[in-house]
Amino acid sequence: MTFSGAPCKHNVSNRPRRMATIEKTMIQYLYLGRVGYDEGLRLQAEIAELRLQGRVENVLLLLEHPPVLTLGRNAHRTNVLASDELLARRGVTVHEINRGGDVTYHGPGQLVGYPIFDLRSLRNPNGGSNGFRMGPVDFVRLMEEALIRLCGGFGVRAGRIAGLTGVWCGGPAGSGSESERKIGAIGIHVSRGITSHGFAFNVTTDLRDFALIIPCGIPDHAVTSLKNEFSAREVRQPEELPALEAVAHQAARQFGLVFDQQVLAVESLAALRTQAAAQAAPEFPAEDIPMRVPAEVERLRHTKGRPVQA
Repeated sequence: MTFSGAPCKHNVSNRPRRMATIEKTMIQYLYLGRVGYDEGLRLQAEIAELRLQGRVENVLLLLEHPPVLTLGRNAHRTNVLASDELLARRGVTVHEINRGGDVTYHGPGQLVGYPIFDLRSLRNPNGGSNGFRMGPVDFVRLMEEALIRLCGGFGVRAGRIAGLTGVWCGGPAGSGSESERKIGAIGIHVSRGITSHGFAFNVTTDLRDFALIIPCGIPDHAVTSLKNEFSAREVRQPEELPALEAVAHQAARQFGLVFDQQVLAVESLAALRTQAAAQAAPEFPAEDIPMRVPAEVERLRHTKGRPVQA
């Protein structure tokens, strides 16, 4: 397991800037509080279209959902352990969606992030086969790095496990246990170069709800939360845990550092939509502007019975 407690060495300042055609953009982020899952899907589709049209910058939506299970493209329904009747009694809805990955849980106390980013606006600080262009796998690795740094900011060691997407914590210090526990799940979708879906980071999530599923289809790894790690490691007292909104602001900051972009908080969805409307250029003349008839057509209209010479 690879841990990172300090900022990763992704600084591109000492590297040659081969991708001079990539313009510097920014991350606009919004904290929306609790949002229904269907509404979250609709917002992603709306903002993805605005991003494709260039009417907004890269947008990071931060929020939490009511209890819901989501099944990605590679999900197996057998990884949902609870019956439909039990889910209905618990008020848990189920959605099949187009992100990567298997089944995951969203609920109160979990920070969900939906980065609606244009991959063509991003530089890959590690280079690679595509030069400094950002690919989907590179994007996921940097999302992991942002969440690892987020954990580190609260004194919790976190890292990656080779072959498994997401962010993981090891066993409590001095316990002799090194079993890895997942604190952050990641699954994205990319269409026309625009990303959607994103990450789920457990802050004060009720971990008992994960008993409804085999999280991400991985049966031999447990889940954890920031609150749980505080208690287990005696890093801080659980009552010192910041509110979800404060964690969201820290997450946005880490995204800016990792993706090397300025971060700007947007007051509301209404403000973002107003900005998008101001950026829209009309494609056709307004209906109240009369179009002038060309002089050549006007001459033909007043020519009666006279041959038209080519």
